[in-house]
Amino acid sequence: MGWDRHGRAAATAWPCRRVGPAVRGALSGLSAVRVLIGLDRRACGSMLPAMPQYRIREAGRLLGVSDDTVRRWVDEGTLESTTDGSGRKVVDGADLAAHAQRLAARAAAPAADGVGRSARNRFTGLVTRVVTDTVMAQVELQCGPYRVVSLMSSEAAAELGLEPGSLATAVVKATNVIVETPPRGS
Repeated sequence: MGWDRHGRAAATAWPCRRVGPAVRGALSGLSAVRVLIGLDRRACGSMLPAMPQYRIREAGRLLGVSDDTVRRWVDEGTLESTTDGSGRKVVDGADLAAHAQRLAARAAAPAADGVGRSARNRFTGLVTRVVTDTVMAQVELQCGPYRVVSLMSSEAAAELGLEPGSLATAVVKATNVIVETPPRGS
């Protein structure tokens, strides 16, 4: 028996862990709710879905920072960590996601011109390639580990002065977004 995504008891094929009766009895109020919906990794009792945990190095890679930065956040108490069965420090997936949102909110500076924008996906990087013809231009940017390609008019590329080595920001507003996850058990 385990919990389904609505907090109801259900048979499950998810990786689960057991919580002892002493811990179950100690849970009350918000703590119990956090355990039932999988936000609290400290509980062990009835079958609960195991939330993803990430090693310090993986957390750094996902946030785009060094593992030393993640360790500093853990030491400062900015990011909570636990120890896995092998004795390694790990960060709970929900905690990591919340921290990523805090970082993004802090980094989102208001536009210098005071104009509000609906496109919030911004990738700053270096222009690596510009291919133009008489009408269109294909501009490639390397934004950290991501390659972003934009098609625009040749006139726009010229007005922006886009050439290999120049700094640019790709602003993305997509109507279709595809989300992929790794295979279960990875």
